Amino acid sequence: MLKAKLNNQTPDYIYDEHFSLLISDKHSFFVSVKSLKRDSVIEKSRVTTNNPDGSITLSLKNGVSVPNTKFPYTIIQSNKNVQYFQLVGMSVLSYKEPIISNWKLINEEKIINTINCKKAQVNYKGRNWIAWYSPEIPLPYGPYKFSGLPGLIIKITDDKGEFDFELVKSVPTSKLKRKLISVKKSRYTEAIETTQPKLKEALRNAEANAAAVLASYGTTIIKGQEIARQRAKEREENRKYENPIELDD
Repeated sequence: MLKAKLNNQTPDYIYDEHFSLLISDKHSFFVSVKSLKRDSVIEKSRVTTNNPDGSITLSLKNGVSVPNTKFPYTIIQSNKNVQYFQLVGMSVLSYKEPIISNWKLINEEKIINTINCKKAQVNYKGRNWIAWYSPEIPLPYGPYKFSGLPGLIIKITDDKGEFDFELVKSVPTSKLKRKLISVKKSRYTEAIETTQPKLKEALRNAEANAAAVLASYGTTIIKGQEIARQRAKEREENRKYENPIELDD
């Protein structure tokens, strides 16, 4: 689970959201639970209508409620790198980063949720992080982009207390090693590789021009283009007060 202070206008408000860290033999997938549920609801409820002019109309069945998430991305960790994926407009964009290698291992132990943990520290993207990992679970993965420790990261918090990831449901190691991956392949296959700054720029452009982007693909926005423009305007205003997990690109 993530507990975070996401908005500088409301510094006392703590937002929380559950994530899944799904582990296979050679990779781990980090995805918001709401995001996975959103995929499932949309897949089961999507209605596509072919219009006489050759365009298509995309909509959902009446009465369907789609879960919303503040974290629509997918992050895949491996022994080689960390790869970030996000849908931008009609395309999935992706960028790669090296595994964090500047961890400082601390001779300190702690029990978290009945799991024996050891301490580590790292400075990552402008924040100082304190991690607790378990050598008893010899998997070099963790939440978000945090990996590279000699054990699964059970808890990691920045020193300001603004972001806190913690494993809230413990799964035996034997099950973790062979855990079924249930992330849709469309979230990470056929992605266009780019850089993080370019992905952020593309995301801002797509939000600001949502109606135009969809129209260029022959798609009609059911509730009207004005709604899309208004939401983009609100997002741009809110961005001024965002407290991002990464302070440096």
